[in-house]
Parts: sequence; structure tokens; C-alpha cells
Amino acid sequence: MNNRRDVLRVGLVASLMLGVASFGGISFAQATNALAFDPEAYTELTVTITTDAGDREVTYRFWKAIPYVANPVDVAYQSLNVSAPVAIGGVAVDASNAPILFANSVGGYMPSSVADAEGVGGGGMTGMPMGQGGPTPPAGAEVASGGNAMLNRGERVSNAKLALAAGYVVVEPGARGRTLTDASGVYYGVAPAAIVDLKAAVRYIRHNKGRIPGNTDWIVSSGTSAGGALSALLGASGDSPLFDPYLAEIGAADASDAIFASGDWCPITDLEHADMAYEWNWGANALASGEAADQGVSKKLAAAFEAYQAGLGLEGKVGFGPLTAANYGDYLVRTYLAPAAETYLAALPAADRAAYLAENAFITYAEGKASFSWPDFLVHVGARKKSAPAFDAFDLTTGENNLFGLGTTQARHFTLPSLRAATGDAAAELDADIPEKLKLMNPMGFIAEANSGRARHWWIRVGTKDSDTSLTVVGNLAAALENLGDDVDARMYWDAGHGANEDAAAFIAWIAASTGYGPRV
Repeated sequence: MNNRRDVLRVGLVASLMLGVASFGGISFAQATNALAFDPEAYTELTVTITTDAGDREVTYRFWKAIPYVANPVDVAYQSLNVSAPVAIGGVAVDASNAPILFANSVGGYMPSSVADAEGVGGGGMTGMPMGQGGPTPPAGAEVASGGNAMLNRGERVSNAKLALAAGYVVVEPGARGRTLTDASGVYYGVAPAAIVDLKAAVRYIRHNKGRIPGNTDWIVSSGTSAGGALSALLGASGDSPLFDPYLAEIGAADASDAIFASGDWCPITDLEHADMAYEWNWGANALASGEAADQGVSKKLAAAFEAYQAGLGLEGKVGFGPLTAANYGDYLVRTYLAPAAETYLAALPAADRAAYLAENAFITYAEGKASFSWPDFLVHVGARKKSAPAFDAFDLTTGENNLFGLGTTQARHFTLPSLRAATGDAAAELDADIPEKLKLMNPMGFIAEANSGRARHWWIRVGTKDSDTSLTVVGNLAAALENLGDDVDARMYWDAGHGANEDAAAFIAWIAASTGYGPRV
């Protein structure tokens, strides 16, 4: 036995032999039966999906709002939808061995439900209350979610629909979120509820191998913003025993929660270090109002980033060497930003490219290569989205403060600098449960430990003008995985904001290449 799940499994089997097995308040046999997928309980639907190759009419089987745990806290959120194509463009499709896109629609660590969806791509986050923060969209854009609200230069992009049109199976899970309260005012969707729910949904899929359509060994997650963070966490923490007590409590299936690949768009993650990373990146940029963020706070946090980054011990791509606070700007320009600008400029008509370069004289562009400095790039981005601190606000008003609420307490501090500054107590300590909750919510720790159950294939994207968090979050996530030898495709979209997904067709093709699953249409 090498993890806590093995212990739980042995205990359950032994109890069953004695006739007294229980699992989340119900019997083991009842839990197993309750979690059996019914292959016949579908509705057949038809939808026209716009792809890069043109419109495709897809006929598919749709299983709606299936509870994925035997002892749900709130079945409205702890349910999933399944979509499996049977014909594309009038041609029959066999998706029995297709990859499974596991597309979460979480945004802002809010609750996400599929209960009212009438077809593929219909789930989404719910219940954004006044004064509870959440992701701020770029001007003219919509708040992004993983299932059906990512953006490609203002146009909606749905990974779920594109995957279905490619012949893949799509599973869209709901999940509890930070704003949910019961009749007593207890917050039951705060950390780590969302990741526990997503893991339980993966276990449900694996538990139903042979009954549920698709290849359960080829589960590929996708998510955006907080959903991107959860997708990364799902990929990094596969089969970690740290989650087993939480999963047992809700009656999750006795199966693996490891996934094959993780797709992460603008992940809002590494929260306990996000304030310092944000100030290192965007500290010099003013707010949209023109007012500067508190420079005293900003400089202290930015200085703390130096020690944090050094402690990671990460090596940059292609022989760059150790990544430090001193050289990270140059690294981002060389590895991500200049290539993103080159891709963007190369795609423009000659006249538009000349006009863009005339308006952005900080870019030197010759023979398809772009060059510029990190300080000039920061000026180009302009206004920062968030004040200082960006995540653990002194007045406890951010969505992340709410994420770490407990019981009837809506919001709490989760970093020492904010706690001590807010209370004026230099000796103040975080609540005793906070360190464990932070570990359960951060993929970086699982990657640092080289968790053996992690995904080995990674697709990571962010817009270069996305100041919802630091660009180093993507840089460090990608570097940590690359340092382990994982297959990582990490890129940035030039001049794009939060929630951008500008190469969605390439992501769908990447799934096929990573799994070896050839075209079925």
C-alpha cells in the first residue's frame, strides 16, 4: 500500500466482509450502485458547430446532470453532463475509444453548475454577489469560464463544442464554489471544495470505464482563470492521498483521479505567492484611474518575490539558466513575449503590420523577428487590473479572501504580510488550517514533489496584456513541469487580455497528437 486510498480500500473491503461497510454515511454496495453510469439514459441532440474548417453538424448523445458522488453536499453543483458524438456531417462516428475533454466552467472560484444546461457547452459559474470580487474582464469582454466563454479577439470560443466536433467525448462537471452558504450561513464551497469535486468527477469517469463513452485513460482537462488554476491543480495532484478524507466524505468513487493531460488558460494560481509576484510584474503600472497602487506595499511585496523565486530553483528553457527575479523580465521577453509578438505581426497584412509598428515604435521588427525591452513592454501594457495587495486584500474583499473562508466566516487572510499589515500585529499567525488549505489549492507543491500521479502533457496559455495575475505564474508553472521532463506547450497571445483562447483548433489537434487518436471524421 502506497497511499491513503489503499488504506481506505482495504478498510472498506474488510468492513464489507463483516457486513457493516459504510461510505460517506451509506453502504459500500449502495455507493457503488449509485455511481453506475447508465449508458441508455441519454437524449439525442443535433447542433451546428463553427470550426476553423467550417460549420459542422454534430448529432450527439447527451446525458444530463448526473450526480458524481454518492453523498453530495449540493447535487445542483456535484453533477456532470456527458456528450458523445454519433454522427458528424452525416457520417457515423464511433467515440467509444475517443479522448475525453473534461471541461470545467469555473470562474473566480465561484460555484459552477450544469443542471440547467440544454446541451454541450451550456454549463457555467453562478451566483456572483455584490462585493465579492471575482475576475475583472478586459474592456468590452465577458468574464471567461472554461466551458463556453473563452475569447478569441472578442469572439466566443468553446473548447467543449470544438472537441465534440472533432469526435471526442465531452464531460462538463459542476463544482461547489466559494459563495455557497447553507441555511445556517456556513460556507460549504470554500477551499478545497472545488478541487475535491473535480477529482470526484474524474473518479466517477474512471469508475465507469466500459459504461461511459470514451477512453477513460485519456482524460484531458480544460479551464480558464480560476478554472485554469483548478485544471492545473487537477493535473499536478493526481492520486494524491492528501485529498482522500475529503473525497471519502462525499462518497467519491474508489478509483484514480489522475488525468492524462491538462489544458490551463490564464490560471489564477499559486495564491500564497501571487501578491509578491503581481507587484514584481505590475508594480510600476498605474491603475486604470491613473492612480498608482500603494508603492510602499508594492515594493515590499516585490522584494519578497526575489527570495521566493530563488527558492524554486527553476531552470529556464533552452539553456537560459536559473530563473531569478533579476533576469525574469528578460526571460519572459525572450521565451514568450517576443515570439508572441512575432506570431501576431506575421499574421497581419503588410499595411496593418506597418501601421501597428508605427504606433508601437518600441518594437524592432526585422526578418520576422521582434525585439524590445521588458520595461518598454510594461509601458505598452498600460494599466494594471488590481490594487495592492492584489489577492489577499487588507480589507478581506477579494474573491480569494472568500475562497479561504471557514464556517460562517466569509473571508480570511491567507498570507502573513497581509494579515500582519491589516491587524497591526507583527506576531500574528495564520489560522491553523490555512497552510493545509494552501497546499491543497496550489499545483506548484505537487510539481515540486514530482508527484507520480501527475499528468505528463500540458497546454498552458495566457494573454500578454492579462494583468489579472503575474505572467510569472505561467512562466513558473511551465518551467517547473519542463524541469521534470513533461511535455509542455506553453505560449502567450500578444496583446490579448484575460480569458483569451486564440489557437483553440491547435489545442484540439494537440489532444489527438498527445493521445495518438487519429481523425474519426
